Parts: sequence; C-alpha cells; structure tokens
Amino acid sequence: MSGVAEGAVVVGIDGSGSARHAAVWAAGEAARRRLRLRLVHIYGIPQVRMPAVLPSTDAIRTSFEARGKEWLAEAHDAVSGRYPDLVVETAAREWSPVAALIQESLTATMIVLGSRGLGGFTGLLIGSTAVALAQHGHCPIVVARGKRPDDVPPETGPVVVGTDGSAASEVALAFAFDEAMLRGAGLTVVRAWNEIFDHESMRSHPLAIRPAEIEAAERKAVEEQLAPWQEKFPEVPLTIEVVRDRPVRALLGFGEQARLLVVGCRGRGGFEGMVLGSTSQALVAHSNCPVAVVRPASTV
Repeated sequence: MSGVAEGAVVVGIDGSGSARHAAVWAAGEAARRRLRLRLVHIYGIPQVRMPAVLPSTDAIRTSFEARGKEWLAEAHDAVSGRYPDLVVETAAREWSPVAALIQESLTATMIVLGSRGLGGFTGLLIGSTAVALAQHGHCPIVVARGKRPDDVPPETGPVVVGTDGSAASEVALAFAFDEAMLRGAGLTVVRAWNEIFDHESMRSHPLAIRPAEIEAAERKAVEEQLAPWQEKFPEVPLTIEVVRDRPVRALLGFGEQARLLVVGCRGRGGFEGMVLGSTSQALVAHSNCPVAVVRPASTV
C-alpha cells in the first residue's frame, strides 16, 4: 500500500440519505486505508432575534445539537452495520460549514460529502461554499453520489481520471493510481482535445490543423506523463483514452460505468476551472459515480 496518510476520513453529516450513503462510502475508504472515520455535523444558530416568538439562544443551541447527534447516530449505525470493526468518531460542531470543514481538512486524509444536503450543508456543492472549500481545503474532496443524487454510489467499474499534463493533473494521477490499487480496480486515463484550443490558448490556425496529428501528439504526451506512474504502480491495469471531445462530456461518458471519477484542481486547458466553474458543477450534478477533486500541495 503506497502513500497511506495518517489522518481520518471525514464525512459531513446533515441528516440526509445522501449523507448516510456518503458515510458508508467513506467507511469503505477508511477501512481500505486502515484509518479511522470521523462523522461531523456542523450547525449554526440563526442570527435573527425575535424574543417574543423564538426560544432562547441556549434552547435553540441545545435543540440543534441534539438533532445533530441524532443524525450522527443514524450515520454511525449505517456504517457499523457494514463495517463493524471500523473505528468511528462523531462530533457535532457549532460553526460555519465552510470554516469547520476547512479546519477539518488540515489533518484529514479526505473530506467526503453527499450530493444532496440538508440544514447547514444546503447548497454545499453548487454555490459559494463549494468554491471556498475547493479553493482553501487542504486535502482531496469527494462528492459521493450515484446515478441520481439519492442513489448508493457504485462499487464496481474502473477509476477514471482526467489529465491535461498540468501539475494539478499529476496530483490527480497520484490519487487515482492509489485509489485503483487500493480497490483492486483498473484505471482509465482520459485526455480530451479539440481543434479550437491548444490547452490554455486558442490555436493560431484552427481551420488548418490536422486532427490525426493532434491526436497522435496528445497520445504521446499522455504516454510520457504516465510512464513513471506505470513503473510505480505496475499492478494497476491501465487504459488510455485520447478523445476528440469536450472534457466534461468525455469524463461523464467514461464515468457512466466507473466507481470513481478523479479530477485535479486548477488544471490548464480544457480542465481549467474544473472546480470553480460550470464544468465542476456539471460533473457533480450529472456524474454517475463519486467525484474526487484533488489539489496540488503547492497551492495550499
């Protein structure tokens, strides 16, 4: 087993079925990596004060904490039923979800979230909270989902990773190879290209390009990038897919039969903005499997 981190696998729990599925998915990750699982519920006290109508702040805090502990207990039971020997800890915290999860990420191996939230996690994956966590988190972030938001994440198929040759995609490859090895799965590496863009810039003469030459050059670049990884992970079955397509459509296509889709943060070219723009939202909203977003350590 290579590069196993010592931190816990952390899961955001909000009482939704999606969060419970995420907890079970994360428990499998923790078991494979021989780590503990940490279930965290984060709640905030409303700032609006109407003394004649609402209970006291202390009463609200007690109620929110009690509800959070109930949700944590439900998630704990779901995990224990599948992984009875796994070490599981729980915590109900009063804070901002973003700030709390960023703090958790300082020592975590990864943060795992469901694809549909309640309570403090509402909008976590499609709004400013997701952008902040992707920008400032200190470990990989996984959105555990299936074909539909409430489905159980798949447990079969290859690990799929997108690469564009950037430093971010190198980190994504490291994560993806490790995941494939831990799961005994194959790895599919996807590189998308088109006639208009040459990585981060537009091609000078898009109408004069020869698609066969571009595809051959892109395949050579991928093979050169993967050579050291194949030496490090010879036991991982590897498939290279160089496709003439938009990155998000290509990744979603290969992700239809995958167990995990991995992308880097702050890639270049077609994968640039994977976390901060519409591409990431499309992956999270439409992927048939969990999506992992991995940041280069140098950007932390």
